[in-house]
Amino acid sequence: MPQNLLEQLRSYTVVVADTGDIEAMEKFRPQDATTNPSLITAAAQMPQYQPIVDGVLLEARKELGDSATDQAVANLAFQRLAIAFGKKILAIVPGRVSTEVDARLSYDTQATIAQARTIIAQYDAAGIGRARVLIKIASTWEGIRAAEVLEREGIHCNLTLLFGLHQAIAAADAGVTLISPFVGRILDWYKKDTGKEYHGAADPGVLSVTRIFNYYKKFGYKTVVMGASFRNTGEITELAGCDLLTISPQLLAELEATEADLPRKLDPEAAKGMAIERIVVDHEIFDWMHATDRMASDKLKEGIEGFSAALVKLETLLAKRLAEIEAHAPAAV
Repeated sequence: MPQNLLEQLRSYTVVVADTGDIEAMEKFRPQDATTNPSLITAAAQMPQYQPIVDGVLLEARKELGDSATDQAVANLAFQRLAIAFGKKILAIVPGRVSTEVDARLSYDTQATIAQARTIIAQYDAAGIGRARVLIKIASTWEGIRAAEVLEREGIHCNLTLLFGLHQAIAAADAGVTLISPFVGRILDWYKKDTGKEYHGAADPGVLSVTRIFNYYKKFGYKTVVMGASFRNTGEITELAGCDLLTISPQLLAELEATEADLPRKLDPEAAKGMAIERIVVDHEIFDWMHATDRMASDKLKEGIEGFSAALVKLETLLAKRLAEIEAHAPAAV
């Protein structure tokens, strides 16, 4: 009996769920799960997760006291909400969850380190080992430097919003655990810039991840590659063999519903024999490569702004919900 594409993909690649929806994880049973501010914001508005949201808000209010503004409580609550979802997720997936540092800190190394330590401390307090948590940080030079410090402390990092080879090399040189190159967002940029359609192996996002994967395997880096942000199943099947792929529930369902042969496309052993030039990426080279790569520059800036906007939206929603809870709370006697 022929296997579906999802079953075959799992034989080559670790499949990760790209969602904050716990019910979707229960359905597809991925190895790992990753979230971002946009996904957490969407999940927080689903009725079935209201008890989680309300519990986090009340806990934040108790911690800060009645004198704190609703906005201050909401700010603390959004940090706790990602961890609350993370703990729920880890009860389902056998592997790891990625929890993101505030995107508004993407160009501040010390603030990123401080918030990452706070996140890990909360997982530690819940009895969740560091091996099961990845701290998600934007792939700016400052974010990569923060990750380098955190990795030396045994805090594992997932470098996100990664679009260029210079970001990938700098992250691997810093010893990060995992990178998340954004396949679909790269495709979006090239389609808009050129007006062309791209398919299969010619997809610019697929080409980018393939190049990064082969570079890592050629030079023996321990950092692993997790392709992310897919627009269609064709991008996923072209990256069969990548270390990990994080996939939305919709595309997981499409893969599961399709029966066809799925050959391995990325192979670490084949990469070792490729003629690939080694590149030394210091701060100056990183800045130069970033400035000359219009796509990477545009998409990193856009991604940080988008995640920051999602956090502002989430804080606003939480402040509104807190006001509703407190308006209906019984008065103290």
